[in-house]
Amino acid sequence: MKINSFKLERYFAAYEFKVRYLFSPSDCESVAMKHLLSLADPEMRSKWDALALGYTDSAGHPMLRTEVAHLYNHINSDCILVAAPEEAILIAMHALLSPGDHVIVTFPGYQSLYEIASSLGCNVTPWTLSASTDGWRLDLQFLADHITSRTRMLVINFPHNPTGYLPSRENFDAIMDIARRHNVYVLSDEMYRLLEYDSELRLPSACDIYEHAITLSGLSKNLGLPGLRIGWLATRDSSIVPEFMKIKDYTTICSSAPSEILAIIALRAREFLLARNLGIVRENLAAVDRFFERFAHMFRWLRPRAGSVAFPEIISGIRVDRFCRELLDREGVMVVPGSIFEFAGDHFRVGLGRKSFTDVLERVEAYVSRL
Repeated sequence: MKINSFKLERYFAAYEFKVRYLFSPSDCESVAMKHLLSLADPEMRSKWDALALGYTDSAGHPMLRTEVAHLYNHINSDCILVAAPEEAILIAMHALLSPGDHVIVTFPGYQSLYEIASSLGCNVTPWTLSASTDGWRLDLQFLADHITSRTRMLVINFPHNPTGYLPSRENFDAIMDIARRHNVYVLSDEMYRLLEYDSELRLPSACDIYEHAITLSGLSKNLGLPGLRIGWLATRDSSIVPEFMKIKDYTTICSSAPSEILAIIALRAREFLLARNLGIVRENLAAVDRFFERFAHMFRWLRPRAGSVAFPEIISGIRVDRFCRELLDREGVMVVPGSIFEFAGDHFRVGLGRKSFTDVLERVEAYVSRL
């Protein structure tokens, strides 16, 4: 498999651990090991203390798959495969796609969601979000016009990275109906699900409402545990799970034993962790609302509806790559430009999930004020 360089990951690799300030992380505030262990119930504390560092069940610890299944309404633990989130994308696409297949994917987005399909020889059609006066939009007619008998998979991501877009329930159901009429697989990236600012806007998981949907989720974003490297694929289509297992035998084989036990602890304490992280996001969102109101002559604030990221646009004439480069050089702030997402215009990603956000925002404001 020949594949292009992952621009976002290479950008983070170059700067993430070398600069003082991050303005564009997509995850929520990380949880300290001591804090996470303090949330363990007696059963899981005992399992942690007695843990042996051997191989684990390739599909995932049975208790972990049971906890994951509790997140859905119509999924049983046998239809869940535990894997690192990035690995899970590769597994799903290698298992289900072949050269010449047609794939439609929401765009801009996490590069794996289209790059892996392209590297497999698939024909990829970007389904591009557009900015409007009230945020971001997706054109359902575009999907209806471009899905064909050759389309094998529709890849969606809601809440969306990097825009924070979330469709209405009516539009989401329409997307599922189009997929169902054409009998295509839906790979639904739901890494930011449960971070809706208004819980009434939360969409059902795709795997709960469509029999050929595969949900990708994990602990990196909404629970603030990217270091565990634990995610999963969930589906009602039991026939494809063995195909996923075939691919995983050539990737990690199994997950880290400590990570799986810590993941169970986190999932059992998810309401506490979600409330904590949503509190951080809401506080940071209020701060950045005020920032963009003060500098409305310089930026177009495209307010997200859910998740821990946003994708505003510079409208003052300065190009985004210069903006990001000067923030890095003069203030020590790393900002991801929209060009890293291969998206036209002068957009940049804002990360809303860290406690340090207001300190970083002060550095950004110092630079912007001088402009």
